Amino acid sequence: MATTTSPTRPTTPLSDVALDAWRNFLRANSRLTRELDEQLRERHNTTLGDFDVLAQLSLAPSGRLRMCDLAAAIVLSPSGLSRRVDRLERAGLVKRERGSSDARNIETHLTATGKRRLAQLRKTHFAGVREQFADRFSDAELRTLTELLGRLWDGGDGGDAC
Repeated sequence: MATTTSPTRPTTPLSDVALDAWRNFLRANSRLTRELDEQLRERHNTTLGDFDVLAQLSLAPSGRLRMCDLAAAIVLSPSGLSRRVDRLERAGLVKRERGSSDARNIETHLTATGKRRLAQLRKTHFAGVREQFADRFSDAELRTLTELLGRLWDGGDGGDAC
């Protein structure tokens, strides 16, 4: 892994504990993402990325998101979002329309079919998250993990992404 250094700050090597924690975090994230994706593919012929788009749209306060806001909201990589949304739209799960408050924006929302599909996908996804993640920790450990991982995420929306 390449390291960049600041001309004013020397590079300090990571401790073995820090490196082990980092490796475990990366491996766990990779394995869990892969396994959850495989479950959705096998049971519903849907990817974890597609599920993420549908879930983010369902969480939007208005039920609609501008494409740039959707790209900022998804947990997985936003690369290929337009193609992904194209596929979801062809499948009748989402619809894109001109923005209600600004016609220059394109907003995406779930269709009725998309909402039904998301309900099916959530059952499988949540069962996988429970089995592969949550059941491996006590409630106290999950609270601690939430607090610790929360330090890595600012919790904000990153400002206006558009």
